Amino acid sequence: MMSKRIFILLVLLMSLSLIGIIFVQAYYIKDSVDNEEKRFKSSVTRALYAVSNKIGDDEFEKLFQRYQRLDKEKKSDSAAVSQLFIYQQNNNTKETLIYRSGVLEENYKLSSSLFDIGLDSINVQNILGESQIQVFNDIEFSERDLSKSPILSIVNSGSIAEAQKNSLEKSFKAMLSRKPVHKRISSAEIEKLLENKLKEGEVDIDFEFAIYSNGLATKVHSDGFERDEASTFKVPIFPNENNQSSYKLLVNFPDDKKFILSSIMGMILLSIIFTSVIILAYSSALYQLVKQRKISQIKTDFINNMTHEFKTPIATINLALDAIKNPKIIEDKDKVIRYLNMIKEENKRMHAQVENVLRISKLEKNELNISKDRVELHDLIEDALTHVQLLIEDRNGTIETYLNAEKSSVLASEMHFTNVIVNILDNAIKYSPDILKIEVITENIGTNILLKIKDHGSGMSKAALKRVFEKFYREHTGNIHNVKGHGLGLAYVKRIVDDHQGYVTVESEKGKGSTFIIKLPIIT
Repeated sequence: MMSKRIFILLVLLMSLSLIGIIFVQAYYIKDSVDNEEKRFKSSVTRALYAVSNKIGDDEFEKLFQRYQRLDKEKKSDSAAVSQLFIYQQNNNTKETLIYRSGVLEENYKLSSSLFDIGLDSINVQNILGESQIQVFNDIEFSERDLSKSPILSIVNSGSIAEAQKNSLEKSFKAMLSRKPVHKRISSAEIEKLLENKLKEGEVDIDFEFAIYSNGLATKVHSDGFERDEASTFKVPIFPNENNQSSYKLLVNFPDDKKFILSSIMGMILLSIIFTSVIILAYSSALYQLVKQRKISQIKTDFINNMTHEFKTPIATINLALDAIKNPKIIEDKDKVIRYLNMIKEENKRMHAQVENVLRISKLEKNELNISKDRVELHDLIEDALTHVQLLIEDRNGTIETYLNAEKSSVLASEMHFTNVIVNILDNAIKYSPDILKIEVITENIGTNILLKIKDHGSGMSKAALKRVFEKFYREHTGNIHNVKGHGLGLAYVKRIVDDHQGYVTVESEKGKGSTFIIKLPIIT
């Protein structure tokens, strides 16, 4: 048999292994959720910055295109900022190269309607550049005919585009900062941009947004937006010429947790399934271990009890045989008969024990042939009482019968059902250590008859009450064997009563006795 220490160690190791597996799975799931949250936040942040940049760039581009199409209303001044003149003559080729370059400054006014900021006009300074290369053939510069066409002429003129654009962008941003935000961008435009950029980042869920100015809400927001500092994403929008902004684009996602979990739900489900399988396997293995240990313990208890049961009859038989061998006793016929009867009774007692074991074994294998006939339950009770009468008298006990049932005809096996009643009565005698008083009661309930056998003995604990009909089970009494038995009698009772389409229950309280109740259908 597995020792208690080994059993506990094995259970402990299995439990620690299971806890370790569950911990690893939980850590793996948590790590996956954390990584998915980081990926989600990173994707959302990139999308929001892309939207913010897109809004600013689109606004400037539209304004710049309008600016380029506008006619200059009035020139106020034009002056040369710088001029460059280069003259070079090649004596070998008799060609003359002339290079001119100049930068002009133009000052003029634009209509304030371009920015919608309520001013009359806006002064604009524009820088223009012009360069010219001319090549003449065989001519002295001093003699050159200005009307004569050169053999090569290249002329470049126009504004300094990138420098101008960069300068205008900062200027425009300063102008636009005076304009209300709801006139610069609409809620519909932001919603469309956010939807496109979030989908590009594989974030396809519902969102709410708003633009705040210095912590206060503006007119640009979605209908269901609710600000929550813990879960709201924020990026600056409409930065000024110093790349600073008083506006923030705020976005939150009502179903972000569901979205994050849904992305790894397959992995979580697989993990839960595999962990559940491991837990079931562990539970099954632990159950089998506990069951095997119980069976082993029951087997040991059974062998100890059976040994105890057989010890007394064997000792009695040996003593009786030794007494008969005595020449003085063998001549006394009455004493010989008495000892022979003792041997016979003890032999019957051992035979009965063996029969009980065999009966249970046959019942387990459904090999016990039980033929049923119409019998009177009251007659079976009377017959069973005669089997225990001597035991009751030997204990100076009493047994009272209250056979009140008017109908007691049942379909039963006379032998087996008599044994059922005897076993219950024997149980009552064994577990009545002080006062032996037994009551046998019958009564009719509807189409059934109830048989109650009540004792006033030691009773049973609640734990024993649940298992009293289990095979080999006996309430634990340590190494004390003051009560003989092997835990088969009541298991036999239940199997026989069940086979008779009846029910058997027990009511008991520790120190106050027990009442066994058998319910059988009556026949007419």
